[in-house]
Amino acid sequence: MEKAYINLIYLVSSILFIIGLKLLSHPKTAVRGNFTGAFGMFLAIVGVFFEYGTINQSDIIIIGSALLVGTAIGTFIALKVEMTGMPQLVALLNGLGGLASFLVGGNSLMEILQPGHDTKQLADLQFTISTAATGIIGAVTLTGSLIAFGKLQGLISEKAVRYFGDQIVKVLFLIGALYLGYLNVTEPTKIEWYWYIVLVASILGVLLVIPIGGADMPVVIALLNSYSGLAASATGFVLGNNVLIISGSLVGASGILLTQIMCKAMNRSLPNVLFGGIGAATSSADSGDIYTGKTKATSAEEVAMLLDMAQRVVIVPGYGMAVAQAQHAVRELYNQLTDKNIEVEFAIHPVAGRMPGHMNVLLAEADIPYDKMKEMDEINPTFNTVDVVIINGANDVVNPLAKTDPGSPIAGMPILDVDKAKTIIVIKRSLSPGFAGVPNPLFIQENCLMYFQDGKKATQEIVTALKDT
Repeated sequence: MEKAYINLIYLVSSILFIIGLKLLSHPKTAVRGNFTGAFGMFLAIVGVFFEYGTINQSDIIIIGSALLVGTAIGTFIALKVEMTGMPQLVALLNGLGGLASFLVGGNSLMEILQPGHDTKQLADLQFTISTAATGIIGAVTLTGSLIAFGKLQGLISEKAVRYFGDQIVKVLFLIGALYLGYLNVTEPTKIEWYWYIVLVASILGVLLVIPIGGADMPVVIALLNSYSGLAASATGFVLGNNVLIISGSLVGASGILLTQIMCKAMNRSLPNVLFGGIGAATSSADSGDIYTGKTKATSAEEVAMLLDMAQRVVIVPGYGMAVAQAQHAVRELYNQLTDKNIEVEFAIHPVAGRMPGHMNVLLAEADIPYDKMKEMDEINPTFNTVDVVIINGANDVVNPLAKTDPGSPIAGMPILDVDKAKTIIVIKRSLSPGFAGVPNPLFIQENCLMYFQDGKKATQEIVTALKDT
């Protein structure tokens, strides 16, 4: 096929990526955006087959087998992984993107160095610099994502791991990776330089993510997503593939923008997240002194009575709701309340859960109307007109310490102003702290009632009690 037609396929594929990314920005169009992006990827793969011309039978068997295995794995993941596992899955997929990038970069370099192959491409600075960048970014993405996966999955501690001189160590490894990259560019015939880059950058990836605690995981996932895109874009320059350059740049840019949005939502700078070590689970030994004798427990019957008298109810979802798989029970509660002509809305904090948009996806899965999901900036000014707020599994995003304690790990983070509502119902299994590891004074507020129960079971009990009112 002529090069012009191949470039046209790549152009259409790139346009579909852009449209798909735009559609993914809203829950209502996200499914359509996903299919649009997938079709764009299909076209990109078709373009690659045409670009590289004739393929022998053994190539067809290898490529076909790889496609079948990949499709089987992807289908299994899509069907089996729970919504609570999505953050871990995203982290893992980011890492696999980094792995693919640095393997392709290394393979391209090794292929050129094969006996009888034209080596003049090694004199091209674009190729050699792109190869080094692929090795550095790809390896950092892989190991950093694996650490993030381990923290989210509970395989390793969510706490921020700090040690004396850790910042200096990270800088030294970064300098080492860049120096090896320089050697790779100046002496591209020595393939060992490339794999040394990968080794040092892999250690750097671990060092970068280990000091980041669980509270900052939404930012880390968005940033690693950006890294995977940059690695793919660098691989595109290595291969001279325009669609890979464009798609990688889109992922890299969108990941950086999302990272900035997450940082703004937490009132944190990116360097503070990466190097501050905040987000660690701090000691909560004094929590008992804060809560003892000051919390007021409630029951499903009491909550049902309060809801029956309410005109406006706001539900605040959090990671606890996700863990309990309570979204469908919450939908039942929503249906019951709206049947009683009670206005019900959902207050969504940008960093609720463990990844950007986590709560939106959960609620959409339960068929909650999109127009009932209100972002923090939209709903905060209206909390003083809310009769009952039900907090289902959220903690840090409603913690007043963010406003009152300058020394708190969450100091300055914008929160949902639930304390202004007439009555606050907190559904929580215990008084344990959230990801930030700090107690929550909201729980002892005069207008706050604690419902100590699993998020799903508590919601179901409230639904049953409402039927009897």
